[in-house]
Amino acid sequence: MTQAFDNDDVDPEIRSWLGQMFAASAALGSRPGLSAPERRAIAERQREPWTRGGPVMASTEELRVGPAQTRIRIHRPSDAARLPVLIYLHGGGWTLFSVDTHDRLMREYAGRSGCAVLGIDYPLAPEHPFPAAIHAIGDVLDWLADEGQGNGVAHGLDPARYAIGGDSAGANLAVAATIVRRGQGGTMPRALLLNYGAWDGAWTESYDRYGDGDRYMLTGPEMDEFWATYLAGEAVDDPLARPLHADLACLPPAWLCVAECDVLLDENRAMAQRLPQAELRVYAGATHSFLEAVAASELADRAIAEASQWLAAMLKG
Repeated sequence: MTQAFDNDDVDPEIRSWLGQMFAASAALGSRPGLSAPERRAIAERQREPWTRGGPVMASTEELRVGPAQTRIRIHRPSDAARLPVLIYLHGGGWTLFSVDTHDRLMREYAGRSGCAVLGIDYPLAPEHPFPAAIHAIGDVLDWLADEGQGNGVAHGLDPARYAIGGDSAGANLAVAATIVRRGQGGTMPRALLLNYGAWDGAWTESYDRYGDGDRYMLTGPEMDEFWATYLAGEAVDDPLARPLHADLACLPPAWLCVAECDVLLDENRAMAQRLPQAELRVYAGATHSFLEAVAASELADRAIAEASQWLAAMLKG
C-alpha cells in the first residue's frame, strides 16, 4: 500500500511508483552495510520490472570497444543508413545501475526522437573512482569518431551528429566528458541532455526541503555517500568532478530536465544559469529518478516527449 502524506507535493502516479520501489527494495533485502556488488544486484532486480515494454527497436546490439573493452548497447529505432545518436550515461551515484536498468529509458528516447541511442556501461566506484568513468566515456567517443575504422558508420551511426546526456551522476559525467573533448579539440556534441544532474555536492536549501527518505527518492546523506565513494573519500576540487565550478564556455545547447521534489533542485537551477545555452524545465511533483516511472506516469511520459522533440531538432540535418 502506498504511504499517504498530508499536503503531499509529489504527483500521485509518482507517489505510487515510489511506494512500489521502496517496497521492492525492502523485499529484496536492501539494508545498510551491504557491499557494492550486493547493492548493485538488488538495484538491478528492483528496476527490472520497469525496463519492460516501451518502444520496439529495429535493431539492438552490444559491443565492447576501446582499450578497456567497455560494454556499450546501441538501440536503433529504424534501419536508416546513418542515424544521429544520443550517447546516454545512466545514473546511480557513480556506483550503481547499468545499461540494463536504463534500457527502457534509452529506448524511449530512441523511439520518440528517431535517433539511435548508445548506452555506456562505464566503470563504477568504489572499484573505479574518479576519473576512471570519464576516461572510459572518452574512449567510446574516440571509437565513435574514428573515421579511419569507420566504427560509427559501420553500425548505422553518424559520428558528426551526436548528443551526450544522462541522469544524475550520468549527467555529471556527460558534461565532464564534453569538457575533456573540448580541451582535446575533438568533435563536440551538438547537444547536452541533462536529467536531474549532480553538479556540486554542497548542501543547499533543497537538501533540507526534499531530503526525507520516506517521502522522496533521494536523501542528502545518500548523496554525501555517493560523492565520497566516487572521489575515493578525498575532497576533490577538480572541476571535472564538480562541473558546476568548471569553465563551461563553448559548451553546446543543453536541456535540463529537473525534478521539483529533489535534493538536487538548487544545484540544477545554478547549473542552468552557468551553462551558455540552457533550457531549464522543472517538473512540479516529480522526484529524483522519476523518468524511470514512464510506464506508470503521465508526468514522466511528458518530460521524455518534450526532451525527445528538442533532441530531434538539435540533431536534425
